[in-house]
Amino acid sequence: MFHFLSVITSIVEKLGEWYTPVNAVYRWVLAFLSLFNVHYLAFFIIGLFFTRKFPEAKKHHRYAILIPARNEETVIGNLLKSIERQDYPKECLTVFVVADNCTDQTADIARGLGAVCYEHQNPNERTKGYALKYLFERIEEDYGIESFEGYFVFDADNLLNRDYISRMNDAFDAGEKIITSYRNSKNFDENWVSASYALHWIRSSRLKHRARSVLHLATNIQGTGFLFASELVRNGWKYVSLTEDRAFTADAVAHGYAISYNHEAMFYDEQPTDLKIAFRQRIRWSKGHLQAFVETGWYLFLNIFVGNVFRKKGENKGKPVGERIVEGIRHRFAAYDTLSQLIPAALIRAILYIFVTVLFMSCHCYESGASVELFGGGDWISTAVRFLSGGKGNVTISPGMRAVLGNAGLTFFVFFLSRIQIELGNIFIGIYLFITDRNRIPKMPLKRKIWFVLTWPTFDLFYRYSMYIALFTKVTWKQIPHTSNVTIEDLENG
Repeated sequence: MFHFLSVITSIVEKLGEWYTPVNAVYRWVLAFLSLFNVHYLAFFIIGLFFTRKFPEAKKHHRYAILIPARNEETVIGNLLKSIERQDYPKECLTVFVVADNCTDQTADIARGLGAVCYEHQNPNERTKGYALKYLFERIEEDYGIESFEGYFVFDADNLLNRDYISRMNDAFDAGEKIITSYRNSKNFDENWVSASYALHWIRSSRLKHRARSVLHLATNIQGTGFLFASELVRNGWKYVSLTEDRAFTADAVAHGYAISYNHEAMFYDEQPTDLKIAFRQRIRWSKGHLQAFVETGWYLFLNIFVGNVFRKKGENKGKPVGERIVEGIRHRFAAYDTLSQLIPAALIRAILYIFVTVLFMSCHCYESGASVELFGGGDWISTAVRFLSGGKGNVTISPGMRAVLGNAGLTFFVFFLSRIQIELGNIFIGIYLFITDRNRIPKMPLKRKIWFVLTWPTFDLFYRYSMYIALFTKVTWKQIPHTSNVTIEDLENG
């Protein structure tokens, strides 16, 4: 026993000796990560006041509408009917459904409502990305990819406003190659879980899409409700990971494409209402996030410094010098901005915090003792506690193993305290969203709005911890059940 304690003490002392150089590296890494979010405040301000407007299109472009569906017999009919009632020329639209590993009547319903339906049966290819890959292969065989100027992608539970395709056509006719749209929720107020998702999508529109579109940068595709030019899939669809939208976004930006947003084009989708299903989905998103970072992060990083690494030699030949300079700056900043969203910064910071601040620093306290200021930060919780306690909150522990264990425990406490105040800050974002988007949010009692504002910070909290789980676990794609019979007419009539 004595020998064991002696070995532990020696390890603690050695790790403590390494604290100073390790902490210096830690500070440099934190400074580097901070470089990737210095522009977010500017985006917040721009998104508050501005969004990009598109002139009315001069041409009706020819589009294919793609709908991957797995056992969606309950909802797919309502989507197809909302497409049928679009105010866009029917002869310019072809609807394709891929019934992906279905065991129900999805394919029959799709064909009965006029869609071209292909059935994909391969239990080893179960992600939405594989369904789209199969669908593009069939379209290439039967029609040719370039028979259509652009492709819409929807989930089977979506519903479209009557002018949705017309508004998206405005952006496409203006020269945009990839466009996303305003994502509303058809079951916003069903419970606090669905409301949290709904607020998340509205926040994306306000804090992500609007400013980036105004600045002609690249926002991010979010699963459904987007349009892209056929040139992006000239060689087929290759994004088959757990989150094909993140992979598509990162790869498109790395190749020099902007991704725009049309605030006037609104669609609806069904949000999860079960906490277990929601958390499972968040883990899948997190895993896909990590996969996209590994696959494309390096190319985005290179593009910041050397420009578009995928551009073919002579591709810009003939363009005016000024235009090439502006395009080069735009692309480099878009690559930097997209990388800032793709880097798993929260995960990196958490891992480094545990190893440096908790492990190495605590071991350092074996010789120096521990002194932890529990409420020394500038956040509002710490400020309030210092005021109420008369400035008390500093804990001092003499050198030894108690200092090691005490510092570790108190450091974890300070970390969780800081995270709580950050997540609670989302309450104010929720209030902001209910005010700015009040005309697009369904009417509900004030007490229900207050409840949703108080509970929605859990959405980001779950995402943070799902990222930790995703790092160390194998994640597979599982279907999110859709059961809502809400129609677009129901939503229009309020």
